[in-house]
Amino acid sequence: MRYNIAVIKREIIQVPAEGNKLRLEDFLLGIYQDVSKMYIRETVKNGGCEVNGFDVNIGTRLRENDLIEIDIDRTRGTAMRRENIPLNILYEDDHIIVVNKPAGMLMHPSHRENSGTLINGLAFYLNQKSEGVGERESKVVDETGNGEEDIISLSATHQLRYSATSEPGRVTATFHRPFSDPVRPGLPHRLDKDTSGLIVATKTAAAHRRLSALFMAKKVVKRYAALVVGAVAPDEGIIEAPIGRYAELKHWSVKDDGRPATTNYWVRERFADRTLLELEPVTGRTNQLRIHCELLGHPIIGDVKRGGGEFARLCLHAERLAFRHPMTGAELSFGSPVSAELFYPIA
Repeated sequence: MRYNIAVIKREIIQVPAEGNKLRLEDFLLGIYQDVSKMYIRETVKNGGCEVNGFDVNIGTRLRENDLIEIDIDRTRGTAMRRENIPLNILYEDDHIIVVNKPAGMLMHPSHRENSGTLINGLAFYLNQKSEGVGERESKVVDETGNGEEDIISLSATHQLRYSATSEPGRVTATFHRPFSDPVRPGLPHRLDKDTSGLIVATKTAAAHRRLSALFMAKKVVKRYAALVVGAVAPDEGIIEAPIGRYAELKHWSVKDDGRPATTNYWVRERFADRTLLELEPVTGRTNQLRIHCELLGHPIIGDVKRGGGEFARLCLHAERLAFRHPMTGAELSFGSPVSAELFYPIA
């Protein structure tokens, strides 16, 4: 793979009073709003960013007048392109938002699909109030070393003042924040494209870190409804089987040397040739519920790869989500119940 190193520029940013005590990552995301978050993280991790001449990590706390030097490629765009996509919002406050995702919607852009995702819709919705504030200018930074200053409006919410230096390719930037920061929605958990149901997204970096920690510590209640093939005999049970990825097959499955995975299940309703189950993924492995239902001998209807047969959709729905609010500590519980009839009309 060939890289165009000409687009990478060394920029120097003097931290203003507004940046005092901010984490380096949060500060840089505010500065480089049109640059990928992952790219910024990789740049810092790989030694492309220094604070006062020292290598740092993304969690470094900044102080007023710190000097940040970063090698940045401004062409590395963010995946959070804003799109006006209808969202089924169940709850929203200053820190989090809970939505009911439809089946068939990707969580975030991939190398194959870069629009129509939940992230695209959230990026539009959460920032629509700031749309139209300010104008984006297309002035070019003067790097000839003639000592002139220029103002570039990077977005509606931030400005950087660049002072040309005597060394080509280096610019000095002083951060100005005349308006509020844009919202970068965060996803502390995921649903498959074909799975519908409850998703909580975060509006702030602090909420994202704390809520992600709750998911990692298994302190979030997640329950799913699944319509599966055949009549499940026991009223309830536990499925324990490690899950791993077979590289040659390019999919996840039960694998002896995989990561431990546990799923609890309860029978809600039985029909002649199918059963409505309630599933609780104790662990959160990729495709865990699909894989464990197949292992149980009752694949989820619509899961063609695992024996669920052709159907209009995958009959898997995230119907309950409960957790402590990451900032206030309040107990929150959300529901989006479904019946077998919503998945599959029962005669």
